[in-house]
Amino acid sequence: MTATLTPALTGARPAHRDPAVLRWLAAYTSSMAGDSVYYLALSWAAVQAGTPSQAGLVMTASAVPRALLMLGGGVIADRLGPRRVVIGSDAVRCAAVLAVAALLFVTSPGLWPLALLALVFGTVDAVFVPAVGALPARMTSRDQLARVQGMRGLAIRFAGVVGAPLGGFAVAAGGAAAAFGLAGLLIAMSVPLLVCVRVRDLPPDDTVGARRTTARADLTAGLRYIRRHRVLGPLMLAVALGDLGFVGPLNVGLTLLADERGWGAAGMGWVLAGFGVGAGAASLLLTLRGRLPHAGRVAGWSILAGALAIGALAYMPTVATAVVTALLIGLLAGLSGAMCGALLQTQADPAYLGRVTAVSSLVSLGLTPLSMPLSAAAIGAWGTGPVFVASATLCGLGGVVALGVPGLRRAELPR
Repeated sequence: MTATLTPALTGARPAHRDPAVLRWLAAYTSSMAGDSVYYLALSWAAVQAGTPSQAGLVMTASAVPRALLMLGGGVIADRLGPRRVVIGSDAVRCAAVLAVAALLFVTSPGLWPLALLALVFGTVDAVFVPAVGALPARMTSRDQLARVQGMRGLAIRFAGVVGAPLGGFAVAAGGAAAAFGLAGLLIAMSVPLLVCVRVRDLPPDDTVGARRTTARADLTAGLRYIRRHRVLGPLMLAVALGDLGFVGPLNVGLTLLADERGWGAAGMGWVLAGFGVGAGAASLLLTLRGRLPHAGRVAGWSILAGALAIGALAYMPTVATAVVTALLIGLLAGLSGAMCGALLQTQADPAYLGRVTAVSSLVSLGLTPLSMPLSAAAIGAWGTGPVFVASATLCGLGGVVALGVPGLRRAELPR
């Protein structure tokens, strides 16, 4: 049974004028900015307290629990409700970060509290990420979910641009303790905003626990739901292929390419800025338009065109041409990502959104990081050009899936 909207959510008010959505957006932006400051503080503190290899282990400590527990986190989000889970997750993250800030302020305990904090953060993220993905469908009507996806993309870009300098200033002013304190305060700001956000309840027949099933049965039902869905199944495959082909070149591959071309850190920064501007423009387009026709086709062709641009990036002779190419990659990747995210939001039944988001996030946060060391090793063996082309080919297969599966190719966003 598909959940129906309550009268309060069926009005014509656009998402960017809805107080509930705006409060959620402010909370999400503050939380993401806190995340950005937190990761900078964690890396700085780990480097100061240990060797580079030990610092690397601390930085990756979050990845294991996040990958292992993500699917279970989706079940929890659907069972308890995404709003409750997001509020609880932000409260726990805030408390953990502030506790480490206080500990660093009074003593120098070494690496163990940093590793413990990373493990806690990764564990909580496994619940937080699916709940964040499931929350918009409880706040607004289906025809506004694509606009919300664009607004969320803008929030991520803004938080990344603002969070890193804030973290740097905090470290310069008071060391890692001050930076952790700032991160905790930014995350804490999201909690009262989220408490003020009112969401709708699902009809009794749509709630996950209506039949008193076990968590394992809920997870199995969610995976079966995705596999049998005419849009969500192929969409997950398209997203996985696109991300696996995208993450390596645009992370470790770009660093090695800049070193090979002699562009330096400044040149790499300009290329990354070009990508960020392009991705931000795509999010702004969806925020303003609210809906693009032929969403499935737009996603597929954007993935294919973005794949071609990724392959071309390795052969750009100058920083200027690389920046233009990166801007194009950002625009196309942002457009395809926004379309895929909007389709995921609008095609999935709200009762399953936590589990659907968990599967999608597991690919992006759990599997795609594995491509980074593989990309680095491959570039060392064969050079940047062949590896970028191979990655672009893998990414392009995601576009082939999107255009080749009729259900996904014909998918539309609601009017």
